Amino acid sequence: MLYFFTFAQIVLLIMELLLAGLVGYLLVLTVSAWRAARRQMPEPGQPAKRFAVLIPAHNEERLLPDLLQNLAQLDYPHELFTVHVVADNCTDQTAVIARQFGAVAHERFNTAEVGKGYALQWLLQRIWASGEPHDAIVILDADTVVSANFLRAMSGRLARGERVIQAYYAVRNPGRSWSVGLRYAALAVLHYLRPLGRTALGGSAGLKGNGMVFAADVMRQIEWTASITEDIEFHMALILNGERVAFASEAVIEAEMPETLASAASQNVRWERGRMQMMRQYVPKLLRTAGKSVRAGQYGRAYLLLDAAMEHLIPPFSVMAALSGLFLAVSLPLPVLWRIMGTETAVWAANLARINLYLAVALIVGQLIYLLSGLRLVHAPKNVYMALLNIPVFVTWKVWHYGRVLLGFDSHGWIRTARNDEA
Repeated sequence: MLYFFTFAQIVLLIMELLLAGLVGYLLVLTVSAWRAARRQMPEPGQPAKRFAVLIPAHNEERLLPDLLQNLAQLDYPHELFTVHVVADNCTDQTAVIARQFGAVAHERFNTAEVGKGYALQWLLQRIWASGEPHDAIVILDADTVVSANFLRAMSGRLARGERVIQAYYAVRNPGRSWSVGLRYAALAVLHYLRPLGRTALGGSAGLKGNGMVFAADVMRQIEWTASITEDIEFHMALILNGERVAFASEAVIEAEMPETLASAASQNVRWERGRMQMMRQYVPKLLRTAGKSVRAGQYGRAYLLLDAAMEHLIPPFSVMAALSGLFLAVSLPLPVLWRIMGTETAVWAANLARINLYLAVALIVGQLIYLLSGLRLVHAPKNVYMALLNIPVFVTWKVWHYGRVLLGFDSHGWIRTARNDEA
């Protein structure tokens, strides 16, 4: 029995140390983000760059007007940007509404090639064929609104030499439900703290699928893919081609999120399936290329590649929180158990049990620091902090779906996320 418990403690310690490595890296990014946040924001640029704004839309007649009205109110000369809406396999009035609000509507009907990636590449080809002048491409989802300074901030960054830029992608109206509030919290760390910390250390912000800006020649060099996580795959192509994504924390976009966990299920499954595919496909390639960069003395590029690999290897926050809770639950009774046994041969095992317990507590504290730092950095509203009380429910739901994806039970393709007013 002694040997069994000792072996179990050693296994537990190894697992805790692996998780501690990931949490430690998140804390490094947290410190880096705090330091970067104290620096002065870049001055907004003068309106100089011409933008083509691309909006892929599938049956978005309800939410599209909000975005088009929002774009009409930007603090940027209207003659310097054109809005293009691709009504992709729509059965509603999306194209009609786009024209009513002054956008250029492109109607696409192709039931064999379905999804955002196909629609975007089709639209890009049409814009290039038309010869429309533009310095940069902007990609926005139809359920989004953007801050008034969005194009002015991007124009300034492009003028300073940044070629690929990701805005802060946040959640619209986080007080609608506790589920939306928790999604706001998740994106505060995933879409703000981590990109801010990574870019401050010389890494790449990553692409989040919405609020992305590309210098015109970048989009011609690398084709936009049609995978279920086309933004992640495009980012990997950029990294391996020497490009780095900058983070525009001063430019904010907000998108609608499903109000209930049930309506968010298909979106969650799609994201996690895509993440796992990208991890298997790109982490070995990133590590090999990083090794070559180290041997060539290109340490900055090596960090860029290693950081991109780490972003794949870090599991969802809910999974890390669940593992930490499990480790704590297993570790709590171990010191008491060895005290009851009281044998001399169990002294070192009792010390190991205390190490297990202290490390489990440290993991939870580290993740709390990371999460609360993200909320503080984005000045989260009070209702988001209140939503944190529902974390146990959310973590259980998230781990359930993550496990199903990991085991291959949820393997369907692209499914449009249900909108809040849809049955």
